[in-house]
Amino acid sequence: MVEWGVKDITVKLLGLDLESVERSGRIIMLYHVIAMIVTSIEVYMITSIVPMRKHQRTNINATITVGWITAMIFGMAFAYFGHNYFYHGLFLVGQSLIFFAGILLAVTLNPWNKHFLVENKEYAHTKNGYDLERIAFFVMTVSMLISAGFGAVTGSFWSNGHETFLAEDLIRQPDKTALQKSIIGYLHIMLTLIAIAITLIVGRWMDFKGKLHKFAMPIMIFGTLVISGGVWSVVWTHMAHTFIYIGSTFVMFAALLLVIYAWGKLIKDRIKEQGLKNPSFGQKFVALFHDPIKFGPFWQMVFMNFTVSGVGIFMAVKLEEIFRVWPAREERITLTGHWHIPAALIATIILMYYIDIAGIKGKLRKWLGWTIIIGSDIAFAAMTIMSMKRLFVTEYYQTPLVNWTMLATDFGLGIILILLAGVLGWRLIDLFRSDNRWSKESASPELELERTAVLTKQGRDVIKKEMEI
Repeated sequence: MVEWGVKDITVKLLGLDLESVERSGRIIMLYHVIAMIVTSIEVYMITSIVPMRKHQRTNINATITVGWITAMIFGMAFAYFGHNYFYHGLFLVGQSLIFFAGILLAVTLNPWNKHFLVENKEYAHTKNGYDLERIAFFVMTVSMLISAGFGAVTGSFWSNGHETFLAEDLIRQPDKTALQKSIIGYLHIMLTLIAIAITLIVGRWMDFKGKLHKFAMPIMIFGTLVISGGVWSVVWTHMAHTFIYIGSTFVMFAALLLVIYAWGKLIKDRIKEQGLKNPSFGQKFVALFHDPIKFGPFWQMVFMNFTVSGVGIFMAVKLEEIFRVWPAREERITLTGHWHIPAALIATIILMYYIDIAGIKGKLRKWLGWTIIIGSDIAFAAMTIMSMKRLFVTEYYQTPLVNWTMLATDFGLGIILILLAGVLGWRLIDLFRSDNRWSKESASPELELERTAVLTKQGRDVIKKEMEI
């Protein structure tokens, strides 16, 4: 919106310094705030769906809530309203609380707690009955804590061997410092682990079980360990990408098994609801799209292969042959899109998950679901075309393509933001009603005990007593 004067108004209003290093610093702070909020949302989801003791859930949620609110307020204040280092100190306090909440979560998710052994053998488990899905959550959490350390250690060297930079700006520098490599690896693994977390969350949401679950969970655990170790090794080895490719393959295959299970379950549930005895292929196909809110998250995982994974693999294979021949700016645009698309895609999955647990039904549910899917996918596809434009159009003739793809992106993401504002407005208005949803939700049991697959009778008795108290 530069042409509308929005940039000039914002710069004057906030007194922004347009030096390159200042801009990079603001972007870094903004991305950290967004990532911490998304991570906190996923923690809330995990504490609500994974069995744990009441005081553990309360401690984790309270700690991370204070953490992200403190980090958000003072991080943004430091970045955009003058560099008051008191604000920056409180930003670090907020980050520390989030990290401590992560430690509490890791301790709580301890998969070797005998209160949470698998009783229902349809769910993935070891010979001793330990829950493999809980182990996957635990491995993801510990990996994220270790990965956060790479960013924290590098941050502690700021202005003492490390300076502000954006990872995209270093793509053609052959020699990078250990601290720069650490940040590059840190950026990649944190987004990857956020994606793994939401995959595990929606898998539990869909009650992922059976043969595919037993096959997927060990693969997900192994993939998470390999890809995390591979990214950490970026700092000291040139073989890191080999490990990353291997780990990514396992994680993506586990996600594929989840998609197969989820779509099959959606079809079966809809056919059963309709009472069809011998449904045709067409009826099964239509049944798949009946509930866009539950179809959407898994479609986004599939669609990601066309806009993120496929593009990334193609870039890696043809890096020297094609992309390093382009001007650096073009490669930088492609890499920037390659990071933003999966981040926004994860956000759409979180939004659809929330719409479901908020109890939105009927025509509104369908409108919301299809708007999120179609709007976001138009934006992601348009941005993919724009970022790869040099494959099929020269710089001289690119203007119409750039204009149309940018308009499509603005439309797709804009309509999602409007939709999100509507959902948040609805929740806010509901807060001030006498018989509101907030009261009903807070009064409902904090733990769904009907799924006993990962909670022994002893464990259920302990938690029931705590809930009564």
